[in-house]
Amino acid sequence: MTHVARISQRVSLEPFLKWAGGKRWFAERCVHLVPERFERFVEPFLGSGAMFFALQPARAILSDLNADLIGCYRTMRDAPEAIALRLADYQALHNKEHYYRVRGAKPHDPVERAVWFLYLNRTCWNGLYRVNRKNEFNVPIGTKSTVVLASDDFLATATALKPAEIAHCDFEETLDRASRDDFVFVDPPYTVKHNLNGFLKYNDKIFSWADQVRLRDAVARAAKRGAKVLITNANHVSIRELYEGLGRREVVSRASILAASSVHRVPTEELVIRTWLRSA
Repeated sequence: MTHVARISQRVSLEPFLKWAGGKRWFAERCVHLVPERFERFVEPFLGSGAMFFALQPARAILSDLNADLIGCYRTMRDAPEAIALRLADYQALHNKEHYYRVRGAKPHDPVERAVWFLYLNRTCWNGLYRVNRKNEFNVPIGTKSTVVLASDDFLATATALKPAEIAHCDFEETLDRASRDDFVFVDPPYTVKHNLNGFLKYNDKIFSWADQVRLRDAVARAAKRGAKVLITNANHVSIRELYEGLGRREVVSRASILAASSVHRVPTEELVIRTWLRSA
């Protein structure tokens, strides 16, 4: 049965995570770019899952290569009340010393690890996920001290996640599962051909130009099978050339939120490509 993707018919559900390059703004302002009907929602670069939570599809495949991120999603789906209770404890204890103590002690229990991940995500600088060569989270404490948010509705979040398959895997594996009339939302790290955009340092794993080429090929295969793929990427000549002849493109603008000073947070342009529309 085909899912009708109409955001206006659903109660708004805020993503429970912050994520560098997240698409909350896109889900709010550009939902008209989403196909009205699709069979299944597929997202191979999950991050904060803003588009997923905006659409709340009846069927979905959600994946990411970040194991801690995927573990947090799975535990949120399976044990939202336990996470909420422990997160309240972290709110009461939050200070600079507690932050660095938590950061340096990664737990093994699934609930404790999900709370560890969520606490650090909400209190670190700009919600970044970054690890050192020992695979240890090393982002410094940020300015925000609110651990439990007024928008938190973990039971509703868990309900939205129940129909979704949540996978820890490479994007190509997920894209190769997309089939006819699936809607695939692809929001990769914005690497350009000569890696001059400075974005690579925000990713826990290097996303190279070779990965961009591999992604384009996987998108082309999915589109050929009849999947409806929407890609957001850097509006850069190398990206435009890479996707030449594949779908319909347009440019959207957003305000950059990664700059340390608000003076440098200026509107930037992003390229959007939809494979189910022919090139203009």
